[in-house]
Amino acid sequence: MYQIKKRIFNNFDNTQKNAVCNRIRALVKQNISLTSSEILNKFIDDEKYYLELNASRFPFLSDFIDSDDFLRDTEAYIIECLKYYKYKETQKPIIEAQKEFEKQKRKFIQELKMSKEQPTQKQIYYYKRLCKRYNIEIKNVEELSRLDLRNEIDRILNEYSGVDKNID
Repeated sequence: MYQIKKRIFNNFDNTQKNAVCNRIRALVKQNISLTSSEILNKFIDDEKYYLELNASRFPFLSDFIDSDDFLRDTEAYIIECLKYYKYKETQKPIIEAQKEFEKQKRKFIQELKMSKEQPTQKQIYYYKRLCKRYNIEIKNVEELSRLDLRNEIDRILNEYSGVDKNID
């Protein structure tokens, strides 16, 4: 898609070219189900309408909007945008799987790090309050890692989920 930008709209300056390309790309993204000629007609109709009202964001298009070069360049860019968005749609499952893998990897690394750390004072306090609340024998927390204590707290909460969970 970026290669075609170099070949189209050569009579526009860079700001004008970027503005028109961004508008076309947004229009394609909104109307991905339409064909390239339908999107082109929609773009041309919209721009002619705004030019007639003197409210166009692209007043420089009044000189070019009916030229064959402009229409050919616009349609070529629309076709490239359609290809880009359809390709991006096909890549979505792969990207989602990659994100899920990275999420699991971060969780694993976090747990590995927690398994080597001492429990926090808040964890110890919370664990002792839970044990007192549910009349459970308190284990020696000095031997437990931060991860072990977290898992123990989760086990207690799951085991006594039917009982009131509010801690004093």
